[in-house]
Amino acid sequence: MDLNRVFRYEIPTAIEFGNGAVSTVADHVKALMGTKVLLVSDPGVQKAGVTQKLIDVLDQAEIPFRIFNEIEPEPDIEGVMVGRDLAVQEGCDCVVGLGGGSALDTAKAIGVMLGNDGHIRDYVGINIIPKKGAPVIAIPTTAGTGSELTIWSVMSDKKANAKLSVGSPFNCPNLALCDPELTVTLPPHLTATTGMDALTHALESFVNKATQPISEGMSMQSMKLISQSLRTAVSQGENLTARYDMLLASLLAAMAFNSTRLGLSHALAIPLGAHFKIPHGTVNAILLPEVMEYNLVGNIPKFIEIAKLFDEPVEGLSPRKAAEKSVFAVRQLKEDVGIEETLSDYGVTEKDLGFIVEEAMMSGNVPVNPRKPTLEDLKQICRNVM
Repeated sequence: MDLNRVFRYEIPTAIEFGNGAVSTVADHVKALMGTKVLLVSDPGVQKAGVTQKLIDVLDQAEIPFRIFNEIEPEPDIEGVMVGRDLAVQEGCDCVVGLGGGSALDTAKAIGVMLGNDGHIRDYVGINIIPKKGAPVIAIPTTAGTGSELTIWSVMSDKKANAKLSVGSPFNCPNLALCDPELTVTLPPHLTATTGMDALTHALESFVNKATQPISEGMSMQSMKLISQSLRTAVSQGENLTARYDMLLASLLAAMAFNSTRLGLSHALAIPLGAHFKIPHGTVNAILLPEVMEYNLVGNIPKFIEIAKLFDEPVEGLSPRKAAEKSVFAVRQLKEDVGIEETLSDYGVTEKDLGFIVEEAMMSGNVPVNPRKPTLEDLKQICRNVM
């Protein structure tokens, strides 16, 4: 332990976690002095019947609401402004986000814009939002993004064909209301890709240069839960124990990277997602083992710890060989949960790699990565998964 090191950990979001937790949403709206709710959801969640569960709770408590469900898989910044305008028109003073990362990122950004002037584009970057907006309650229906408590909203700018990130403590929800029962309807492949996204969050936070003792403990617990429960959640979607573990793992991973940022998987995922419409969890699942193999030499002790968390035998092995066991374990998990896609499946070719890696190198996740990459290094990582 470095006794001279100073670190900070902060999380402004309250957390309520447990099966049936969604039944308390009306109490929380009232506690936040909300009189009318803008319910931000997406068509898939509504079709699965999950939105109706929340509607029933609000109706029973006689809390008026307006549904905003114009949410795309890669939410557009203009959708935030449409949602803000709807909330103002309808007199909504509290935002409840229900869904995966797209719905929650949008809900958080709408909340910001209900208390700040201009366009959400004005707040792209970190710590630019001047003040807190309307209260936001975030209810995840996937176990992956951790958007229910992070400082980030990631959105697309269709005109610029780019992904934009807004990061600020003022973008954090007031409450993360986490109910594992709401994740039971998530299809197997989405369970797999969102679970691998959570693993990427935990793992990249754990090995990067900004890691600190509090975040490390959360990352380790998250990785352990994922190693034990993701396969079951994918193959037995109704298994509430596995669903509980995965939602908790996603939450813990978000609590870790909220203070540390991530690494090369996420740096590359941003341009790949923006230009080739690769779902975020999928692109991270594709990249993670290759990024791990590249990063090994940058933090061998941490990769040995990851191998142990996945119950890989490391006794009697050299440090390098023991660290390599972590890559084997993650590749095996990816295979077991049925993720077979490559970058080529989404149309990525060799000629695209130049602008992809140049954009990736601009990410704030690159400086904290355990190994300093060159543009050619990033190209080779992509080639290995084409």
